[in-house]
Amino acid sequence: MPRAKTGIIRRRRHKKVLKRAKGFWGSRSKQYKMAFQTLLNAATYEYRDRRNKKRDFRRLWIQRINAGARLHGMNYSNFISGLKLAGIDLNRKVLADLAAREPEAFAALVASAKTAQGNKNAA
Repeated sequence: MPRAKTGIIRRRRHKKVLKRAKGFWGSRSKQYKMAFQTLLNAATYEYRDRRNKKRDFRRLWIQRINAGARLHGMNYSNFISGLKLAGIDLNRKVLADLAAREPEAFAALVASAKTAQGNKNAA
């Protein structure tokens, strides 16, 4: 019985790796060994950054809400606290979108947060 070599199987595996490495710089996209090592590292960054993306977006939303609240004479922390006291339950993504695209609606939210803060301080 003849010896079975991995001719077509190895070629398929190498082609799959090199296809994923398209766009990498220099030999990282041309040589199988370099491409495979680079893809292993890329996978760790990919895994980490899928989690960091959530963190980054939350920070962006908070900055947008803070900017919108400061236009109406309030800071982020007092605004969020006022919304909680007023019983308004909107997430930061929606609040940031309102601050950027619907300034009138956001102004109404700031006003209700201010009144809730005032009622708390008066009590």
